[in-house]
Amino acid sequence: MPRRTGRPGAALLQECSASMFNDRIVSSPFKPAWWLKNRHAQTVYSSLPLSRAPKVALSSEDLELPDGDVTVVDWMIEGPGPESGAPILVVLHGLEGSSESTYARMLLKAAADHGWRAAVLHFRDCGDYRNRLPRRYHAGETGDIRYFLDSLRSGGHDGPMVAAGFSLGGNVLLKYLGENGVATPLDAAVAVSVPLDLHDSAKALSTGFSKVYQYHLVKKMKNAIRRKFDQYTAAFDWRRTMAAKTFAEFDDAVTAPLHGFAGKDEYYDKCSSIGYLPEIRIPTLLVNSIDDPFMTPAAIPAPVQVPECMQVEISTHGGHIGYIDGGPPWRPTYYLPDRIVGFLDSHVRDSGEHGRPLPGL
Repeated sequence: MPRRTGRPGAALLQECSASMFNDRIVSSPFKPAWWLKNRHAQTVYSSLPLSRAPKVALSSEDLELPDGDVTVVDWMIEGPGPESGAPILVVLHGLEGSSESTYARMLLKAAADHGWRAAVLHFRDCGDYRNRLPRRYHAGETGDIRYFLDSLRSGGHDGPMVAAGFSLGGNVLLKYLGENGVATPLDAAVAVSVPLDLHDSAKALSTGFSKVYQYHLVKKMKNAIRRKFDQYTAAFDWRRTMAAKTFAEFDDAVTAPLHGFAGKDEYYDKCSSIGYLPEIRIPTLLVNSIDDPFMTPAAIPAPVQVPECMQVEISTHGGHIGYIDGGPPWRPTYYLPDRIVGFLDSHVRDSGEHGRPLPGL
């Protein structure tokens, strides 16, 4: 494998291609809009008013969890009802995201337009609600998605089920798929802009302009901690947490001890999805970009790590959950919604009544 450098763009993609690309790791057809080739511009544009995120009507329901905690599921109101047996798409958002995240709303709308039911499963303490227990969520928390999917099936849904995860949510989804193999009720899955190696992502976000994203996200996580916990009774070092300036410092101070890990290294080791990829047994698409400022090319798995049922699509551009491919700046078009729904639909149509997993792509 070639030396993995921090250089984004076509040169690095070409450097990697000779030894890395095969029938499972492919070059993406995505081409960025002519006015938005910069990776940081791709990353931040969807948060701007010009991004034209669709307005979607949602219905929230509490999901009571086996450990006595609670989270929230937001269902798309538009589209078929529960009695229809239509395919269900479950969306997992990214770090400190929610059903209000632009990428989530775009995918929900695309799924409803396709005649599917769609929902966002919130990680604990995300969105506009507070969970009960003195904990939050982390990049390896797969118990909640497992419980939700199993409850949909046991609750009477006999139709296909698919899932899509973004960033941290993509890491959770891939880890879940690897842990469960053929035992998952999902028929197919897509993961986008996934920090497969959490050690690598923490380092990438501590370099260059990426420090700006780190500052913003660490600040959001600190605010969430202040909102939920009391500094005098918290089961972690409050002073260290509030002094943290990097993801590594924050995760070592609070994420790890709050969720049973000895420290950030154990947390990153056990929760990085890269080690779970070989055990995935359902059709799965991973879409990552060489120029993603949240990671380095270590986010491209080696060919031996990619199972037969998985396809890894690598683009030169795209940033972090950007993938804006055309239109003028005031009316952009997006690559991901159609790509995600198209991939999932091809396996829903081929999977049969209960969506038994296919052996390959």
